[in-house]
Amino acid sequence: MEYQDFFTSALERLQAERRYRVFADIERLAGRFPDAIWHSPEGKRPITVWCSNDYLGMGQNRDVTRAMAETAWRLGTGAGGTRNISGNSHPMVELEAELADLHGKEAGLVFTSGYVSNQTGIATLAKLIPNCLILSDALNHNSMIEGVRQSGCDKVIFRHNDLAHLEELLQAAGERPKLIVFESVYSMDGDISPLHAICDLAERYNAMTYLDEVHAVGMYGARGGGIAEREGAMHRVDVIEGTLGKAFGVMGGYITGTRAVTDAVRSFAPGFIFTTALPPAIAAAATASIRHLKASDAERQKQQRQVARTKAVLTGAGLPVLETATHIIPVMVGDAEACKAACDRLMDKHSIYIQPINYPTVPKGTERLRVTAGPFHTDAHIDALAAALVEVWTALGLPLQPKAQAAE
Repeated sequence: MEYQDFFTSALERLQAERRYRVFADIERLAGRFPDAIWHSPEGKRPITVWCSNDYLGMGQNRDVTRAMAETAWRLGTGAGGTRNISGNSHPMVELEAELADLHGKEAGLVFTSGYVSNQTGIATLAKLIPNCLILSDALNHNSMIEGVRQSGCDKVIFRHNDLAHLEELLQAAGERPKLIVFESVYSMDGDISPLHAICDLAERYNAMTYLDEVHAVGMYGARGGGIAEREGAMHRVDVIEGTLGKAFGVMGGYITGTRAVTDAVRSFAPGFIFTTALPPAIAAAATASIRHLKASDAERQKQQRQVARTKAVLTGAGLPVLETATHIIPVMVGDAEACKAACDRLMDKHSIYIQPINYPTVPKGTERLRVTAGPFHTDAHIDALAAALVEVWTALGLPLQPKAQAAE
């Protein structure tokens, strides 16, 4: 039996569907981001990054990089083990306190990634609730889907942001314990969940709520607490989950809630118990980033200005921009092969780096470029992006909207 054939044939199927993903060899340049260096087959080339989740450029903030470097010099690099076995550190304790304060909760618990915090957090919480029914939004992230699956609990899927459908399912569930899991900002379409309305239903039907804020923390709310902070709903949500690897510019994930909730997850979650802790330097850098964004609104305001300008310029150029109420800017393509070709041409001809978004991240037929404008994208960057996209769309025969229509 030729075992390698199984893997080869699986990869060939991906390539035939034009869904095979190729990683670009990129060097981010601290202090110059979104400018970066691409190690292309022909050698080093300067490029501009337009698809980073380091939404506010905090990965190059000097408070953050200084905290990381100084902590590594003082405490070393690795954590030394799991949190239970020699891996706990004072910077981690400080970070969890900072996160609890950010979301107005009693306690926080940090994981190695946002994926793990959802996967093991949801699964553990639901398992600890007897006869729990999980109600999950249809567009929830894969990490949430996996958490629901691994819980082994009964589940029902409500149509995306459909309050009537959610209420229908809550009514049908009767008196059994219920957990509603949903996101604030959905990262592919850039829409926002009706937080207060979902909390109203949760209170009416005695359900617990679990909110993923990974694409909102740092960027929304007076202190960067996310959509729930902006909407005055943090106190209404039982568990708020977030990431340290996007707007905070570092890495890791977390949940916040009551002491009982976080302590139960700490005590029972395999994805927490059996994995090496984040290094102290990472924890210190994340704390520095959170503290900075609690006090500074400058990054948020500039990001919002540049996002608005990017949307206006791209739409005015006739590009098929999906309208959103957030920082997410989807430029719709609708075909996997064309999406990959567009990204390749942007990189090769225009030195602009955007990765294609294809199935299974989005449904087939809705392939897109996901543009993320940040505070360090200049007006010149934006104008160059629009011109490059128009050239690519024209070269590939993709439809553009008439400029007069796009401006209306």
